[in-house]
Amino acid sequence: MLANFALSGAHAPSAAGPKPFSMELKQLDYFLGVAESGSFSKAAIRLSVAQPILSRQIKLLETELGVELLYRNGRGVVVSEAGKVLETYARSVVGLVEKAQSEIGSLKAEPRGRVAIAMPPSIGWMLTGPLVVRCREAFPGILLHLAEGFSGHVAEWLSTGRVDIGVVYQAPRLSTLQTEPLLTDELILLGAVDDPAGLGGDRVPTKRLADIPVILPARPHGLRVLIDNELEKLGVVANVVFEVDAMPSTLSLVERGVGYTVLSEGAVKHLLNAGRIRSWSLTNPTLMRELLLATSTQRPMSVATRLVARLIRDEVQAILRGDNQPADRAPFEAKVAPSLRM
Repeated sequence: MLANFALSGAHAPSAAGPKPFSMELKQLDYFLGVAESGSFSKAAIRLSVAQPILSRQIKLLETELGVELLYRNGRGVVVSEAGKVLETYARSVVGLVEKAQSEIGSLKAEPRGRVAIAMPPSIGWMLTGPLVVRCREAFPGILLHLAEGFSGHVAEWLSTGRVDIGVVYQAPRLSTLQTEPLLTDELILLGAVDDPAGLGGDRVPTKRLADIPVILPARPHGLRVLIDNELEKLGVVANVVFEVDAMPSTLSLVERGVGYTVLSEGAVKHLLNAGRIRSWSLTNPTLMRELLLATSTQRPMSVATRLVARLIRDEVQAILRGDNQPADRAPFEAKVAPSLRM
């Protein structure tokens, strides 16, 4: 059944201009039914509507347009000249609405469209592969566009409409963003296998970042801001020897013994398992950061976007459980955010 939309004039009438009109889609549907059936009684049966209601709606339409659309006679009705003009346009309007309803219905059955996603490299290398495979299997009509960027950049891309979904760490509090927690993970200290600073053991007090040579991204990168804020509480400043905003370059320098860095274990599990770098737990305090799913409040979410957001939630949980991990990739080890323990 066609929806009950109202068609109305967009402008107030001028002194010499045409009178604005207001008609309902159901009136056009009723008019076409009577015109095609040739009688009100046959149209009432065809449209499953009482004949008095049908007659009243056609009369309202004629009154609105100021012309007679149908001539009544003893054998039924005949379409007037004005009615023939309206019939042409009514078929076009009703046909367009039916087409829109059909296409929208097909979206529910087989969602289609382009969904742009952005996330930091530290999560992208773990999440992108499984997400693409799962989306291709479940929703082949959805085209994913994937981009990597630091959390601050991702938040900006969301706000400007460049991407539909963002996976970010510690998103800024903006009215243009809506966020929900995916997980919280622990940050650890990473260094070369030969431990050039001679730290030893497997634990390092967080305040030691003031004298250990560290390689960190520059502000306003979220990781750097988090570390700086925690060290400020301890009354110390990080001993940053290089500022590098690219995670692969940072890890290459760490592996070469140029300095140490701070990241989540999941982001470097492949290097740890391969024995290319080593790690230490940071204590007093432990450094934690929250991973969030973010969307823009400035644009409505399409069916495809909602489905992809759900896939992201599912895949993060699968990674947490260690499900469906490729042989060369270790499970993502992190602590589930409280809201996900339900």
